[in-house]
Amino acid sequence: MPKVLIATEKPFAAAAAAKIKAELEAAKYDYTFLESYTDPADLYAAVADVDALIIRSDKVDEAVLDAAKNLKIVVRAGAGYDNVDLKAATSHNVVVMNTPGQNANAVAELTIGMMIYLARAKFAGKSGSELAGKKLVLYGFGYIARLVGRMAKGIGMEIYAYDPYIANEVMTKEGVKPLSKVADIFKTGDYVSLHVPANDETKESINWDMLSLVGDNFTLVNTARKELINEADLLKAFAEKKGFRYVSDVAPGNLDAINAEYAERIFCTPKKMGAQTGEANTNAGIAAARQIVGFIDRGDKTFKVN
Repeated sequence: MPKVLIATEKPFAAAAAAKIKAELEAAKYDYTFLESYTDPADLYAAVADVDALIIRSDKVDEAVLDAAKNLKIVVRAGAGYDNVDLKAATSHNVVVMNTPGQNANAVAELTIGMMIYLARAKFAGKSGSELAGKKLVLYGFGYIARLVGRMAKGIGMEIYAYDPYIANEVMTKEGVKPLSKVADIFKTGDYVSLHVPANDETKESINWDMLSLVGDNFTLVNTARKELINEADLLKAFAEKKGFRYVSDVAPGNLDAINAEYAERIFCTPKKMGAQTGEANTNAGIAAARQIVGFIDRGDKTFKVN
């Protein structure tokens, strides 16, 4: 009987955990939950004899993989997977998957909500501005970005996108205007929303070279990864661009320095909240369980990322 470990520093909601159990029980799999742990040694011990691992923001590195003698598959219940060492997983013959699209609506709604919140001066009694009629550029055009575009279009925004891996025809079919260069993102948008992974190409790519191009009353929206941002240049943008604003689901490391002078122009959630809805929690958990069963029983590698 295959054995699955669900290891979550941030546990699944009770309803999601119940549905994960139901999926695994229907497949006649054994399972164990390791929740709210703080010591990596607890994970090393729990993973020792399992065939499959479901995680959320938990880190799977060389040490975890060394401890997992029977491990065949890791599924990250969510879209991003930079908390998994893909190279180490491959060397240990472990398949890594994510669950793309399962939390897309939750993140898209947060994106729009944060844009409105800062545009309306945090509802603090001061006059704000409207999103209707503004230009929104989506940097990346995956599941989340497409939903953001549809929602923003409903508000009355003009939507553009840049993604070198997506055909222009896909964007135009969605009523989105394609851009041809990274620089065009920042020259065009009143709002730019980031929807790209953090990798060697993109880390700290949002720097002064890009931010110097933005116009007055520009807002950068980040529900992706903090590593995309050059934080020194982010602070410089606040200083040099009097209308520059930043909303993020991932607070920069220099948040205190920014808040000291520019608190009215920045908002960050207290912790990463993009996927924190009951619906997203449940969808991603069920998808993770089903992908494990599909892989072990049928060899399905549809969402393999390594």
